[in-house]
Amino acid sequence: MSRTTQSDELRLIESIVQARPNGIGISDIETAMASIHNAGLNRRTLQRRLQKLIGSKRLGTEGESKALVYKPASGKSVALTGVAASDSVAEADLYVTVSPEGARIRDRVRMPLMHRRPVGYRREFLEAYQPGQTYYLSEPLRSQLHDMGRTAANHRPAGTYARDILSRLLVDLSWASSKLEGNTYSRLDTQNLIELGQAAQGKDAIETQMILNHKAAIEMLVEDAEGVGFDAFTFKNLHAVLSQDLMRDPQSSGRLRRRAVDISGTVFHPAALPQVIEDCFAQLLSKASVIPDPLEQAFFVMVQLPYLQPFEDVNKRVSRVGANISLIKHNLCPLSFIDVPERAYVEGTLGVYELNEIDLLRDVFVWAYERSCQRYLAVTQNMVAPDPLKIKYREALILAVQAVVQGQVPQVPYGIAPAALALIDAQDRDAFMQMLIDSLGHLHEGSIARYRLRRSEYLAWAAEQR
Repeated sequence: MSRTTQSDELRLIESIVQARPNGIGISDIETAMASIHNAGLNRRTLQRRLQKLIGSKRLGTEGESKALVYKPASGKSVALTGVAASDSVAEADLYVTVSPEGARIRDRVRMPLMHRRPVGYRREFLEAYQPGQTYYLSEPLRSQLHDMGRTAANHRPAGTYARDILSRLLVDLSWASSKLEGNTYSRLDTQNLIELGQAAQGKDAIETQMILNHKAAIEMLVEDAEGVGFDAFTFKNLHAVLSQDLMRDPQSSGRLRRRAVDISGTVFHPAALPQVIEDCFAQLLSKASVIPDPLEQAFFVMVQLPYLQPFEDVNKRVSRVGANISLIKHNLCPLSFIDVPERAYVEGTLGVYELNEIDLLRDVFVWAYERSCQRYLAVTQNMVAPDPLKIKYREALILAVQAVVQGQVPQVPYGIAPAALALIDAQDRDAFMQMLIDSLGHLHEGSIARYRLRRSEYLAWAAEQR
C-alpha cells in the first residue's frame, strides 16, 4: 500500500464522520479506519487529527466526556464532503472559481465513499487522447493562458526565465507542492531551509526531506532545461529525486511499480499489472512529447500521470513538478501552486480518478496558473537584472565548485579546475575567482544539488573546513 499522508488521514476521517450525520464516537471511528485500507491510527494520533479538523471547522462535536460524538460541521464547513451549496461566501473564500461542469463533479466526489461506485483504471481514457486533435484546454483558453504566462525571455534559450526567478521558484513550488501533501512547513520555514539550510524546529524529518527533495527536483529541471523532456529517463529520475529517503523500499525510487496499491479516500483502484503500467507509462509520455502546446502538455501530465499511478508513491508530486517542464523550456511563467486550496486540488484529482472527467481539475489548473503568473510577473518587474557573468559562466562555476569540493584542486587558495578554466575568457578570470569564492562561502547542505554534488562529498569537504 502507498504511504498514507496526514492529509489522506484527515480526508478519510472526515468521510467517515460525514457518513454518520447524527454523530459517531471515537471508538467507532477507530474501527471504521481499521477496516478501510488498514488505515488504523493510534488513539493519540487520531485525537490530534480530530482536533485539527475541528479547529479548521471541518468537523463539529456534540456532548461531553464519554458521550462526546463527532459530527459533520454546519455553516462554513471546509469538509471534502457535505458542504452546503448555499454557502456561497464561504465557498468563494475556500475554493477556486468553478465552471458549472466543475461544480457538478465537485458535488459528486463529495458524496460519502459508500455512495460512490468503485472503479478501476480505464486504459481507454488515455488511448482516446490524440495529440494535436484532442485538447483538454480549449483554443480560447490556451490563448488566454499564453497571454498571461508570456515573459520577456520568450525567445531566449530554454530555462532562461526560470533561472531568472529560481530563488523565488524554489521556495514557492517546494512549499506549495509539499503543502498539498499535508506538509506543515510554513513558507518562511521553507525559505530558511532552502536558503540557509536551517530545518524548522519541531517538524518531522519526513517533512524536511520532502521540501529538500522538491528543491533538488526543480533545480534538476531548470539546470538542464534543454535536456529534460517528456521521456522515461526524465520522469524516472524526477521521481527518484522527489522520493529520495521517503519510500519504504529505497529500490522503488525511480522505478515503475510492480505491485498493486490502494489510495485512501477514494473508490478508485489503480492498475495492478506491471505490463499494463509499463505500456501505459510509455504511451502517456509518447503522447505528451508530441502535444504541440506547452500549456496543454502541462495539464495533460497533471491529468494522466496521477491517474496511472506509475510509481508506488509520490505520483502527484511528480505530476506537479513535471508539469513545469514544458513551461520552463518555453520560458513561460512556471506553475507554483501557490495559494491553491488543497480541497479543490484533491477533488479535481478525484474527478479524474473516479469519473474520468477533467473539468474540475481544469478549473483548478487555470486558477492556479493565473495566480502564478500574477506573482512572477510582478516579481520580475522589480527584479534586479542578473549578473551577466554568472549567466555566461554558469557551467564553468558548477565545474569549479565540484572540483574544489571533490578535492581535485587545492582549496586554499582555491584553484580553478582545468575543465572550468577552458570555458573562461582571460580577462574574466579574476571576476570568476571571486564568484567561486562567494559560491563556496555560501555552500550548504540545502544548496548542493545546484552544483550536482553528492551529500557525502559535501559533508566530507565541510568537515575539512572546520
